[in-house]
Amino acid sequence: MTDRVSAAMAFTAIPKITPDQWKSSNLLIRWMIASRAAVLVMTFASAALAGSMALLAGSFQLLPWVLCTLGLLLAHAANNQLNDYTDSARGVDSGNYFRNQYGAHVLEDGLLSKQQLRLYMCLTGGAALAIGIYLLWNTGPGLLIPLLAGAFFLLFYTYPLKRLGLGEPAVLLVWGPLMTGGTFMVTTGSWSWPVALIGTLYALAPSVVIFGKHVDKLEFDLDKGVRTLPVRLGASRSLQAIVAMLVLQYLALGWLMISNILPWTSLLTLLALPDAMRLVNVCRQPRPRLCPDDYPASAWPLWYVAFAFVYARSFGLLFLCGLLLAWLLQAAGELPQ
Repeated sequence: MTDRVSAAMAFTAIPKITPDQWKSSNLLIRWMIASRAAVLVMTFASAALAGSMALLAGSFQLLPWVLCTLGLLLAHAANNQLNDYTDSARGVDSGNYFRNQYGAHVLEDGLLSKQQLRLYMCLTGGAALAIGIYLLWNTGPGLLIPLLAGAFFLLFYTYPLKRLGLGEPAVLLVWGPLMTGGTFMVTTGSWSWPVALIGTLYALAPSVVIFGKHVDKLEFDLDKGVRTLPVRLGASRSLQAIVAMLVLQYLALGWLMISNILPWTSLLTLLALPDAMRLVNVCRQPRPRLCPDDYPASAWPLWYVAFAFVYARSFGLLFLCGLLLAWLLQAAGELPQ
C-alpha cells in the first residue's frame, strides 16, 4: 500500500513523492507540494514580527494583520509555483538538475501539466492580488508602493533578476522592509522606518538561506547559464558573505537594542547562536561530494542551505518570542511603552 503524504510532511519538508502518492493526496496537500510550503515559514515570520511590533505600539488590528499575512503567504506560494514553471519552460530544471533531486518538481516529475500549474498560479496569485487590493482600499494609497514593489519581485524574481545576480538583494528587500514594513502599515495604518529596519535585520536570515541554496547549486547554475550572485562571486566569497551576514545580524541586533528600537528581551535571539556557529563551521569546509553517512539522505544534495534554513527558523522564532515577551511585560506594567 502506498504511503500517503501528510499535511505535516508537506509543511515541514519538500518531499520527493511518487505518482501514486500524488494521486492519493487531497487538493490541499497537492497545492502545498506545488508551492513548496515548507519555506513559507520565513514569510510568516516577517509578518509576525510586524504584528508583534504593532502590539508593542498599542495599535494592533487583528483582521488587517490576518489578511495581510495570508496575502503574503499566497504571494510567496505563487512565486514558488512561477519559479518552477519558468525554470522548467526555459530548460533550467530539465534533466537531472539540482532542483529535481531534493524534492518533488510537479512539472518535471509529471505530476501536473503546464496548464494545470498555470491554473494553480492564477488561483493562488489571484487570491493574493484580491487581498492586496482590499488592503490597499482599506489602508490608503500609501500602501501602493510596497504593493507594486512586491508584485514586481513576485513576477520577475526568477527571470530576469535571478539570472542578473539581483535575486539575493531582492530577498533582503522583500523579506525586510516590504513584508515587515508593509504588514506593520496595514496593521496600524502608518509606515514606520524603525520597523522596516527591524524587518531588514530579520531578512538577513532568509538572505543567508538563499545564498546557501545558490552556493549548493553553483555548478548547476553555471552550467545552465544562471548567473546568480554566488555564481558571480564564486563559492569561497559567497561563503564568506554568509558568515559576514551572520556577524552583521548580531551587530545590528545589539545596535538596535542600545538605541531602544528593540526591547532588551530581544536577547532571546542569542539562543540561536549555536545554530549560527554550526553554519559558520560548515561554511569553512568544502562541500562534500557525496552524502555523509551521518547526514539525512532525504535532504541531500542540500547542504549549506539546510544548515542555513535551520538557523533562519530558530532565529526567526526566537526573535518573535522576544518581542512577544516584551509585549507581555509591557501589558503587566514591567516594561515602559
